[in-house]
Amino acid sequence: MTNNQQRTRSMIRGGLSLLVAAAFYEAVARSGLFPAVLLPTIPTIVSTLIDMLADGTMFEHAFFTLYRVLFGFVLAVIVGLPLGILMARFPRVEHFFLPLISALMPIPSFALIPLFMLWFGIGNVTTVLIVFYAATFPMAFNTWSGVRSVNPIWLRAAGAMGADENSLFWKVIIPGASPFIITGMRQAFLRAWIGVVGAEMIAASDWGLGWVIFDAKEFLNADVMLAALVVIGFIGFVFERLVFGSLERATVQRWGMVRVAKG
Repeated sequence: MTNNQQRTRSMIRGGLSLLVAAAFYEAVARSGLFPAVLLPTIPTIVSTLIDMLADGTMFEHAFFTLYRVLFGFVLAVIVGLPLGILMARFPRVEHFFLPLISALMPIPSFALIPLFMLWFGIGNVTTVLIVFYAATFPMAFNTWSGVRSVNPIWLRAAGAMGADENSLFWKVIIPGASPFIITGMRQAFLRAWIGVVGAEMIAASDWGLGWVIFDAKEFLNADVMLAALVVIGFIGFVFERLVFGSLERATVQRWGMVRVAKG
């Protein structure tokens, strides 16, 4: 089966899953178990989303949220990736930072929002820092795990063939750790979204998808809340398939570090 056929089948399976989930939601919404104002039907949500896209407000909110997510996420990769590599390569760095990461990573980013608001005020700075905090630790931890998991036989074999430290790093260690690194990016991006939505609900100033959800809740506008959630899900889906999926195909699948799913 060719790559294009695999992608087509994957898209069909994904579309069927979404259709089943949508049909289940629509059945519950029309069942009368919940008031229509609290559980609007899919046509109502779609109509609301179209209206918000037409007047530009949804694009503006999505832009501000995506800007905060990407800013904080990129900072997390810039800091977490080298930190994870250094921790794996140098015991002193590992002994210093690993206890800090182990202690700080379980603390929910949402719990730090009030404290960050006291320190940095309301607005982009607090929101971006919350995203940075949420995304850095999984990035560093997965990178550290990946570099440490590289098969020592590969290193000895490359060394026996005359590879120097630079070649070992770029041609053995990084490819060997790449599945963990990409997984760390995925987890970091996920936690970045959790952090940004929580921060926008409390610390943002009138803009962002998190703020839309929080503000709509005050007026029982469940259709607006769900429309914002649809946009969040769509952006996440696009990044997972187009960004992380393409990165995985260009690296770990190309290098034969993971098995490609069949069927």
